[in-house]
Amino acid sequence: MDCCSIFRNKWATRQQISEHNEDIPSGTNTTRYTYKEIVRATENFNPSNKIGEGGFGSVYKGRLKNGKLIAAKVLSVESRQGLKEFMNELMAISNISHGNLVSLYGYCVEGNKRILVYNYLENNSLAQTLLGSGRSNIQFNWRSRVNICIGIARGLAYLHDTVNPHIVHRDIKASNILLDKDLTPKISDFGLAKLLPPNASHISTRVAGTLGYLAPEYAIRGQVTRKSDVYSFGVLLLEIVSGRSNTSTRLSYEDQMLLEKFPEVTNGVLLLQTWMYYERGDLEKIIDSSLGDDLDVVQACRFLIIGLLCTQDVTRHRPTMSAVVEMLTGEKDVDSGNISKPATISDFMDLKIRSMRRENNLAFAPSSKLISTIMAQNSPLLSQETTRCSITFTAISDRE
Repeated sequence: MDCCSIFRNKWATRQQISEHNEDIPSGTNTTRYTYKEIVRATENFNPSNKIGEGGFGSVYKGRLKNGKLIAAKVLSVESRQGLKEFMNELMAISNISHGNLVSLYGYCVEGNKRILVYNYLENNSLAQTLLGSGRSNIQFNWRSRVNICIGIARGLAYLHDTVNPHIVHRDIKASNILLDKDLTPKISDFGLAKLLPPNASHISTRVAGTLGYLAPEYAIRGQVTRKSDVYSFGVLLLEIVSGRSNTSTRLSYEDQMLLEKFPEVTNGVLLLQTWMYYERGDLEKIIDSSLGDDLDVVQACRFLIIGLLCTQDVTRHRPTMSAVVEMLTGEKDVDSGNISKPATISDFMDLKIRSMRRENNLAFAPSSKLISTIMAQNSPLLSQETTRCSITFTAISDRE
């Protein structure tokens, strides 16, 4: 390596550290921990305490000096995007509190080190415990699933309607729903969250989220609304009732025709299958067959219809999260009279991708081929993995 290269590397490192040292804005209602405290709590980030990992870095279980259990989300020094998400998450959740949101205890900022300190949740995420390939020893009976669905909906309704300014999460998915010892759901990972200004119907931003949960109209226009979260919740609702992932292609023999009809579909399979059975009047076939005696088939089918309402192609036809809570709890009737076909990313077959900010640097690929490649490399069943995409569409043809 020549002297110029060494100088450039040193300058880049110093610049990165300088950027990492930007001041944390005032008004964050959380505790500032020292790095030494976090090191002690996690036993120097002992690998045995590692409970998660994503593009941002790693999450470690720890115990503070006062005995409180924590989950320390450690930002990787190399993660420039993670730095932005660290600030975003800190500002979004530091001053809000709800029974169905994770609790942010505090943060650590020292040199180029950035750590978020959350309450520790014993039962990990829905992606690992309910949808994971290995499953878990947790028995998700119907009553527990009902409580989980309603809890997530209430958390989102709080973000959308109660918090001021309103918050759009942008990454609602099974791996971002954590469970405490009583299986109470907690919405986590606010790194992509956006504040919705007063009287604003949407904000324009880079497209970010997770394939299989990403609202197609958001992917096309880059305009995020609360209905983008509603779509993601609708997908999640179908997953909880059926017990399988929206990206799973493990179908019964009689359902293989679905994949033959839509060979390009690598995400949205569950959504399309639910719609197919809805049209046939046979929704109970989607319900998880492992559910026991406490299953309420009528209620489960109602939940599936609510999921379809949330994922309708026409955005304005989707209910608000407050209305979803009322429908899930039975306070509001479910009107499925004019329900329309759900939207999926694969509907837009001729979309061209100009660039994608991912390590594999895929570019100018047809959307179906790109999605297939991404899903082959990123298993949705890995609970700690965050599969995010940043997409810029440069050519959009009219839909058929």
